[in-house]
Amino acid sequence: MAGKRVTLADVARRAGLSPTSASMILNGRSDTRLSQDAHDRVIKAAAELGYRPNVAARGLRTDRTDTIGFISDVVATTRFASGLIKGALDRAHDAGHVLIVLETAGEPRREAEAVEAALDRQVDGVIFATMRSRELYVPPVPDGTRVVLLNATNELHPVSILPDEYAGGRAAVDLLAAAGHREGILLLGHNAEKERGLFRSMTVERRFAGIRDAMAEHGLQFMAEESIWLWEPENGYAAMTKLLKRHRSSLRAILALNDRLAFGAQQALTEAGLRVPDDVSIVSFDNDELASYMRPGLTTIALPHEAMGTAAVDAVLDPERTGEILVPMPVVERASIAAPRS
Repeated sequence: MAGKRVTLADVARRAGLSPTSASMILNGRSDTRLSQDAHDRVIKAAAELGYRPNVAARGLRTDRTDTIGFISDVVATTRFASGLIKGALDRAHDAGHVLIVLETAGEPRREAEAVEAALDRQVDGVIFATMRSRELYVPPVPDGTRVVLLNATNELHPVSILPDEYAGGRAAVDLLAAAGHREGILLLGHNAEKERGLFRSMTVERRFAGIRDAMAEHGLQFMAEESIWLWEPENGYAAMTKLLKRHRSSLRAILALNDRLAFGAQQALTEAGLRVPDDVSIVSFDNDELASYMRPGLTTIALPHEAMGTAAVDAVLDPERTGEILVPMPVVERASIAAPRS
């Protein structure tokens, strides 16, 4: 059975001081006018007794609990997006805060329950995180509670942490152009004409915009654009198998809209006797774990999940931060891009 909780009064009694004096010393007050010996006695007594401050009581005095709620749909149980929570956990720890993680599976009832659970614990702020970037419904939160959207947006809550997808889209095109690719470039995963009027997400739309602006600035055009709604390996493989029947002789490079499509496409290329990057270069997005396992390794524009999680905690702690906070998408260069074959 656990022993009785050590109180501030216990520490004060052992140090031979009043609870008020012991409290001022433990809270780091610089104006205590107490001797160095008194400070040393209190610190020693607290260590010997295993004293832990009563966070709830301190929160009532200071109106802060140094606790942040992290409410997600499936971030905590999804391998790919787990960097969001890792970055948030590490930053909260460095800032001396505790992160309370609550997952809802995207169910409205559980979202409301998660908010209530966080507020019951008097959190200083709440981070709402989503695995896939989207406009997010946020249950009612009391005025004065700092709300930050992570990988999501909400009209009522202006602080949102997002990947800089526009710059990322431009970077992918820049890599192909720098390698000398001028023709025979395939866009795998999206066709603007076929998908006119359809909406994937705000951030993906920005990725498309960055790609098209960079293509125009380099004076490039896609040889073909293949619309694929679900960006999974089997769909990349099937699409690439079909496209090779029409474009094998002219294909020089593939800009795939995520690593899973690129993985399927590379399988189809290998089966067709084409080598990456000697015959066909590939660049993609996300930096999924499988990108590093592909042979050759896949050059990709990474989703900066850990940096986004860090930025979300920083935004909770700094009330001056507002609006969209765009986190750069790093270029991860491996070996899937080369100069086009003659």
